[in-house]
Amino acid sequence: DFWRGQDNTLPEFANRITGSSDLYMDNWRNPMASINFITAHDGFTLNDLVSYNEKHNLSNRENNRDGENHNRSWNCGAEGPTDDPEIIRLRRKQRRNFLTTLFISQGVPMLLAGDEFGRTQRGNNNAYCQDNEISWINWEGRDEDLLKFTRQLIRFTRIHPTFSRRKWYQGIPIKGKDVTDISWFLPEGLEMTDEHWAETYAKSLGVFLHGEGIHSRDMKGNKIYDDNFYMMFNAHYEPVDFSLPERKWGEKWIKILDTNEEEGFVGSSGEDYKSGDRMIVEARSIIILEGPIKRKEDVPD
Repeated sequence: DFWRGQDNTLPEFANRITGSSDLYMDNWRNPMASINFITAHDGFTLNDLVSYNEKHNLSNRENNRDGENHNRSWNCGAEGPTDDPEIIRLRRKQRRNFLTTLFISQGVPMLLAGDEFGRTQRGNNNAYCQDNEISWINWEGRDEDLLKFTRQLIRFTRIHPTFSRRKWYQGIPIKGKDVTDISWFLPEGLEMTDEHWAETYAKSLGVFLHGEGIHSRDMKGNKIYDDNFYMMFNAHYEPVDFSLPERKWGEKWIKILDTNEEEGFVGSSGEDYKSGDRMIVEARSIIILEGPIKRKEDVPD
C-alpha cells in the first residue's frame, strides 16, 4: 500500500520494516520471528503486482469469481503488457522498491520463486489449477537485470548484520554517543515527532540505523557491529528534496543504492555526501547511504 501511494501508511510501513514488534515483542519473541513477504504462492507474482489492477482468472473456468479481489496492486498506468516505455520503467523501479524493502526489513525474507527474475502468471492470482505456461517458471525468459539486482541485494544484506538483528531496536542513546540505534527523519533532516507520524498524507521519510547499536554478540562473544546507514524512502509521485541530518548522525555518506537507477547498486563507487547536504530522491524511489564507523578494535563494548 505504501509503494502504490496510499494515504496513512507511514506508521504501518515503519512497523513492518523494523520487524513488527507490535506483533511479536509482547510474546517474548525476537525480530527473526517475523516472516516477511511481498507475494506468496497465492495471489499475484511480483511482476503482476505492478502490472495489473484486477485479477484475470477466466482461464480457471469460474467466471473470474475465484481468487482474492483485494490484491493491493497497481498497474502503473496500463492493465497488463504494454509498449509504453515510461510505464515499463516505472514497473521495473517498483519491483526494485519492493525487493529492496523486503531484504532491508528486519526478520526473515520470503521470496516467491521466480520473482527474482520477473515471472508472470498473466494476471492470474489463483493459478493452482493451471499446469501450463501460466503456472510454469520460464527460466529462459528471465529478466537478467532484475536477477542481478536481487543477487546484489541478498549479498548486501548478508554481509551487513544491521539488516538481520537478533534484538529489537531500543531507540535509546548508545553508550558514549549522542545518537540512538534507530531514528526517523523528515525529508528536511529533522527528527520526526508524534505529530508528523499522524500526517495521513505523508509518503516520505528518512531512517538512520547505527552500526554500534546492534546489541548482540557473535558465537565467540565478540560485539557485533556494522557501518551506519541512512535510508530515504519516497513513495510520492513527485521527487522530494531531502536534507541529510546534522553531523552527529554521520559526517560522511556514500550512496550505495538508488532504485531510480536501472543498475540499482552503485556500491563504493557511489557519490560522496556530508551532513547537511541536500539530495533529490526521485518519485517512488529508495536511496541508501552508507557511513563507515571505526574499526572493530576501536568500537567500545
